[in-house]
Amino acid sequence: MTERPMPGVPSSSSADGCCEDGRCACSANEVATDGGARPVNVDDDGNLGDVEFTEPSVGTSQDVDGGNPTARPGVPEGVELETPSYSIRSEMNDIDTPDEKTWFMELDEAVIEEDRCIQCGTCVAACPSDSIGIGDDDLPELVKMCTGCSLCWDFCPRGGLRYERQWKITGGDDNVSGAGDPITEFSAKVTDDWRENAQDGGVVTSILSHLLEAGEIDGALIATESDEEAWKAESFLATNREELVENAGSFYNQTMALGNLDLSRWEHKLPDKSVDELSLAVVGTPCEIEGIRALQDFDWDYQSQDGGVRAIDYTIALMCTKNFNHERLIGEQLEEKRDIAAEDIGKLDVLDGELRVYDHDGELAFSESIKNFHDAALKGCDECADFTGYCADLTVGSVGSPDEYSSVIVRTETGLEAWNLAEPDLEYEDLYNRSAIGRLQSWDKDKAFSSLERPFDPDAPRFIEYTDHAEAYGTERNPHEAEH
Repeated sequence: MTERPMPGVPSSSSADGCCEDGRCACSANEVATDGGARPVNVDDDGNLGDVEFTEPSVGTSQDVDGGNPTARPGVPEGVELETPSYSIRSEMNDIDTPDEKTWFMELDEAVIEEDRCIQCGTCVAACPSDSIGIGDDDLPELVKMCTGCSLCWDFCPRGGLRYERQWKITGGDDNVSGAGDPITEFSAKVTDDWRENAQDGGVVTSILSHLLEAGEIDGALIATESDEEAWKAESFLATNREELVENAGSFYNQTMALGNLDLSRWEHKLPDKSVDELSLAVVGTPCEIEGIRALQDFDWDYQSQDGGVRAIDYTIALMCTKNFNHERLIGEQLEEKRDIAAEDIGKLDVLDGELRVYDHDGELAFSESIKNFHDAALKGCDECADFTGYCADLTVGSVGSPDEYSSVIVRTETGLEAWNLAEPDLEYEDLYNRSAIGRLQSWDKDKAFSSLERPFDPDAPRFIEYTDHAEAYGTERNPHEAEH
């Protein structure tokens, strides 16, 4: 029987006679005992020679079967993978989620998915791990892992924040009836020519301008028009009078304002000061002011938003019964259904129960009952009873004053200081019709009471447990266990 040589190993009867017992020592490519070959930089005595490295390829990958060498690997076409759900947590090391934890998915389930989000941005500002961002749909979304700290839920005015309790914490026991307990009230307007482009009397722009010029603030967070979409509001930090005048006027969609308090975003506009020395004003809807007041009541670290939260020293609320989704109002209701092009709109106003559209010459081009635009409104606004901004330093709107005047409610000593700076340049008188504000405030409360599924109780704890909210609203109590 002839012994078959091992594959790759020369026979002992090799012609040059240098191989014995299946081992070869005369070839530079001899096979080592481990089945490999002798390295080319090692001589017969085992001495290491010069090491040569092969230059790596740049911008290329291995060509497999003629495929695209730069393509990223992915799921093959036509193949569907089943992603593990959140419930896999309970299967890992038998870990149970503590009962007191509330996750972003609870907020998502109870508020965002239920179309109750009012786009104030408070949840973004509250997150101590910067895990919540703003999506392309202008709604909060999770951008990295949620830690279950509960703050996004706690501070949401449509979730865990009992906003009527915040009224009393901010303004006292008298701050829950009528139009609150203000220091003083006026009907006022600016007499400068730029007021023609402002909303009503232009008082907000005037007050902010005087605060800036007096060095009381370093900037004011206001709304500006998007460069991409006509009549879509975006957050903007104005740091001089010219920027304030240029952006005078109102928009009727939210800007997620409190989600834009990361000072690094505005550092190119802010003075070279420490964060502790900066002072800002914010103009927002009553729900946004409720949110910022609640955030400021605690010493928690809000990470990237913390400096902005702490820097806000002046708050101005705009009278508000409801706000709108930009695409539904401008795109669907006005452009598609009523053939009013966004670029032809010079001014929008909600006055005397009507939505009014003016052209660029200031002429009234269209008016219709605001009731006909209900489908474009943010549904969460129905639950709000805060028409006059109970938590603000100043409240400004048109109700209760003649045309071209603004109604001004001064609520705090801080608000009075701001008013006193602007007062010499304003034409004003005592509030023209306080009862008009009271009637609309009462109507707004009645609407809220009929829409709220939870009890309205200014004396109850400030924060509502998710389980209690879920019971009142019929929301899934444990969405992470229900394959949310």
